[in-house]
Amino acid sequence: MDRRIKFRHLEAFIAIARAKSLKRAAGQLNLTQPTISKTLKELETILKVSLMDRGRAGVRLTAEGEVFLQFAEQSMSALQSGLTSIAGIGAGAGALLTIGALPSVAAGILPDAVLRFRGQSPATVVRVLEGPHDDLTDRLRSGALDLVVGRLGRPQTMAGLAFTQLYSEQVVVVVAPDHPLVGVTQLDQLRGFPVLYPPPGAAIRPLVARQMIATGMPLFGDRIECASGAFGRAMTLGPSRAIWFISRGVVADDLDHRRLVSLDIDLRATAGPVGIMARAEEVPGPLVHLFRQSLRETVAHSATDSAP
Repeated sequence: MDRRIKFRHLEAFIAIARAKSLKRAAGQLNLTQPTISKTLKELETILKVSLMDRGRAGVRLTAEGEVFLQFAEQSMSALQSGLTSIAGIGAGAGALLTIGALPSVAAGILPDAVLRFRGQSPATVVRVLEGPHDDLTDRLRSGALDLVVGRLGRPQTMAGLAFTQLYSEQVVVVVAPDHPLVGVTQLDQLRGFPVLYPPPGAAIRPLVARQMIATGMPLFGDRIECASGAFGRAMTLGPSRAIWFISRGVVADDLDHRRLVSLDIDLRATAGPVGIMARAEEVPGPLVHLFRQSLRETVAHSATDSAP
């Protein structure tokens, strides 16, 4: 864009085009007619085209003027939306932003993203609701949630929703650090202990099932189906010595601090996108837009911290 084009050029051009008169446009902008005429001439000189034909009956857009008007109005509208959004963020006392979070992000990127968001919009109340994928996406479609953050679900669960990927994550099999199975590398070695398995509706269940089918493994008979992080930790670290299939993000901190360990089983086929789910074709409001940006910045920061 030519840096010589200023706000006043666009404002004057749009006003003249709408009023179809230099005199009326000048009055609307509290300018003299020679001033607004000069401003229009400056814009045409910069663009090197004639935007309007002047006559006794008023002004008429040229073909170039018709095209330029569309983009000038879009630019002014976008700028006004930006100004309105800034005002909405700063003056949002009592505003509520409701986020649905799948377990892997609730324990992973979400805390930092919420803190980053509140640093920019401290007057906004953030409500975080955790739950299974199907439940959260249903609530998102109904309007009860502003956004959902988590794994991309099966196609039938994503009807009417748009998905923006933030990163990719895979499933891990975790046990207590002193578990007898530490060091095993194959799924068929997971015998003799209860298995915590993702329940129906969990985003990772079809991925784990696909991995087991690929290796010829039947569904575990001695299994407990759960999506609770608190229950999973209690069962894995308790006397039952359970084995837990779970998204890595849920137990990332446990793995980092060796409270749990991941078995060396190749589960790369369970990797899947984690991102932001929103109602399709809905234009995000200023608070939603800001929170999405906070999520992206948090993911970028995390990637930088984890880089060697």
